[in-house]
Amino acid sequence: MHVKRFILGLAVFASLTFTAAGQDYPSADYRADIPTLEETVGHSHGEALTSSRDVIEYLRALAAAEPSRIQIRSYGESWQGRDLVYAIISSPENMQALDEIQANLSTLGSGQGLSDTVLGDTPAVVWLSYGVHGDEVTPSDSALFMAYHLLAAQDDELVDTILDNTIVIIDPNQNPDGRERFLHDFTSALGLEPQGDRYAAEHDQLWPRGRFNHYVFDLNRDWFSLTQPETKGKVAALLDWHPVVFVDSHEMGGDETYFFPPSADPFNPNVTEDQRAKQAQLGQNMARYFDRFGAPYFTREIFDAFYPGYGDMWPTLNGAVAMTFEQGSPRGLVFDRRDGTKLTYNEGVRNNVLSSLATLETVARNKDTYLRDYGTYRRSAISDAERADDRYVVLDLSTARYEAESLALRLAAQGISVQRTPAGSRHCGDTYRNGALIVDLAQPQGRLIRTLLSPSTELPAEFIAEQESRRVRGLDHELYDVTAWSLPLMDGVASQQCNRVDLGSAMQISAEDLIPSITAPGGAFGQIVPWTDGGQAKLVGAALRAGLRGKTTDEAFTQGGRVYPAGSVIFTAADNPDDMNAQLRALAEQIGAEIVAMESSWVEDGPNFGSSSFAAMKAPRIAMAWGDGTVATSAGNTRFVVERVLGLPVTPIRASTIASADLSLYDVLILPDTAGGLASEIGEAEPIQNFVHEGGLLVVFSGSVNMIAEEEFGLLSTKLEYAAITETPPGNDESESEENGRAPGTILESDEDYAALITDEQASPEEVPGVLLRAIANTDHWLASGYDVANVLLTGGDIYRPLNEGDGVNVFRFADSDDMLLSGYLWEENRAQLAYKPFVMAEEYGEGLVIGFTQSPTTRAYLNGLNLLLANAVILGPSRVAH
Repeated sequence: MHVKRFILGLAVFASLTFTAAGQDYPSADYRADIPTLEETVGHSHGEALTSSRDVIEYLRALAAAEPSRIQIRSYGESWQGRDLVYAIISSPENMQALDEIQANLSTLGSGQGLSDTVLGDTPAVVWLSYGVHGDEVTPSDSALFMAYHLLAAQDDELVDTILDNTIVIIDPNQNPDGRERFLHDFTSALGLEPQGDRYAAEHDQLWPRGRFNHYVFDLNRDWFSLTQPETKGKVAALLDWHPVVFVDSHEMGGDETYFFPPSADPFNPNVTEDQRAKQAQLGQNMARYFDRFGAPYFTREIFDAFYPGYGDMWPTLNGAVAMTFEQGSPRGLVFDRRDGTKLTYNEGVRNNVLSSLATLETVARNKDTYLRDYGTYRRSAISDAERADDRYVVLDLSTARYEAESLALRLAAQGISVQRTPAGSRHCGDTYRNGALIVDLAQPQGRLIRTLLSPSTELPAEFIAEQESRRVRGLDHELYDVTAWSLPLMDGVASQQCNRVDLGSAMQISAEDLIPSITAPGGAFGQIVPWTDGGQAKLVGAALRAGLRGKTTDEAFTQGGRVYPAGSVIFTAADNPDDMNAQLRALAEQIGAEIVAMESSWVEDGPNFGSSSFAAMKAPRIAMAWGDGTVATSAGNTRFVVERVLGLPVTPIRASTIASADLSLYDVLILPDTAGGLASEIGEAEPIQNFVHEGGLLVVFSGSVNMIAEEEFGLLSTKLEYAAITETPPGNDESESEENGRAPGTILESDEDYAALITDEQASPEEVPGVLLRAIANTDHWLASGYDVANVLLTGGDIYRPLNEGDGVNVFRFADSDDMLLSGYLWEENRAQLAYKPFVMAEEYGEGLVIGFTQSPTTRAYLNGLNLLLANAVILGPSRVAH
């Protein structure tokens, strides 16, 4: 069957049968020489789901028909090789002057003002971004209608004003890999006619769903992390254009209507009152459009403006007025809502057009104000920081050097100025023996810098009070995402802030720079790879994969006056090819790692290289549970970190076939987080038990810790805890028993007594949105190599009982309640119960070992300070078990 013809037949049915009154699009007198979507790809707007290929085909057809008013530019490729493009649409006069306009916008964005004449002649950029989640399907088709409408409408005063006063940038499809995954599932499930039943197969996506990109990342959380190509290219393009307004068009549950700004509380303190006022101004015009077309909407209730990794928040902290739009999703062509109405694809496409067009009108009719206020935001960021006591952020290069260097490059890729100072430079009254990296907040992106690099970003006091009140009243909190994200803390980089640094010998860092390597000639005996950061682990992994033979120590040793920590790896000339030194130097230079030449085997302290403390290594063979039963983002994030950060290939095995797989082919088996269901997908515990018993290394994260601790698996001697109860309910003496169906009598004398009596004694601890906590290492265990403490992102409500010393080792445990919290807002009950509880546990089983992380070390691939810890497990671990 011809797939496109099949889909179109269904689309015509949907369009004719389910298009309700009041769903007309904004219209105009359209030019006949501008191709329509139907003429180009075979269906009209809102009739069918346009594929990623056809999205680009139609934009290119528009550009071929009207090159004076539209350009298509590429900003990268997805993991699967699909083009990432944006369209630039404006008047012919503006299009001819794009270079001059960009230069003016760059001047404005630098914090310098434009003269009234130049500002008056400069159009404002509005960036319309659609479909960051691949299964949020209507926005991309809305993007195509917007492009057509702006190019084909003639004798239309509003369109002419938009084209004269703005440059409209349309990013039609931010996540083409995810969109195609959704379209494949959707198309595969279609039959005679589209089904609105929410449980129909066409609405029930297969794992991991279309929401995510190839590596199963939520791209709407990747903005400051810059881990994915889709994000990297988009951020680079945004920096070229300085948009004054940014739109991120999404979908939400199909029973909802439409959300547009103002955003919900809490607002990040670095969002200005002017930005909040403009959100309201833009929202009011959208309301007029929605009223005109009879479309329901809501504002303020959800979708806050606090976390800087959202698609609306990163542009906001750069000075734009940025907004999230959320259309109720049909997840196909038609969806039966609980209120008895039908939501069609056509309606969703139309609604996104309304909000987009209303946005363009507001900016076009007020473009000088938007430009001037954008310049003011950027200029005030400089002036505010110039007087601040914490003006400079100093990143120490003495520890976690690779993470500090990598952080500097990510900041530079976001347009942030970072400077390198030499060894021995003095900043904040301290001497930095290995040099430092300096970030000055007195630059146009100062508010973004403050948000990303400060130890904490405080929630508004009144918002916290309301959340605590809601908890007392038995209501859910209103926090939408994590409350902590300080990049130095997450990267394990030592930093401080002050107002006095020495930049006399500083050098600017470029995003294109390579991380400096540290090598030296010589090495008659061999090379040492100090186990100090993630770059060193990546180097060891690359060397092992290249066939070099190394040994790792579980104790520190001293050679040439330098102490090399546990975990450090030696590559000796005797054990390796003649060109070993050259190979290691080449790898170190490529990665930005350090190697130290050895002229002899003599050590001044610690174990000699022939000691049993040194264990032979090999390139680890790693398998991971994949598919149904696993939390999709945990599986994707973990695979990405192991493969793309540490450089080690992973074999994903569907959880349902693990019991049939030959696990003896692997040294390491990783079970990512599960929200339940992984045990039933695996089916039998015995194959995993046998894998470990015969010398395998099992590494489990979060919910999978509980799974393997349960009786069926019995591989980890821990248990999830209930929430701690601090008050004993009146009359709840365990010695009293119920008789004749009655409970012992109680006398309640206070609200506290009542609350204690109705407390669920088997409730789980309160869910925590996300905080950074300090974990203390057991430095006697090899799994803690490279650490004294670790900074952990804690989310959820799981708290585990520590291992008994007769069963295993609590390699990392959370600090005491006074020293635990590093950043974010943590409920006091959780703080008290988490103290001294385990973060990482290790327990032997037969010849093998089980390692349990109670919180994932790979979340969003932005916990770079834990990459070395993961490497301890998957690179060092196989040398410590007998597989």
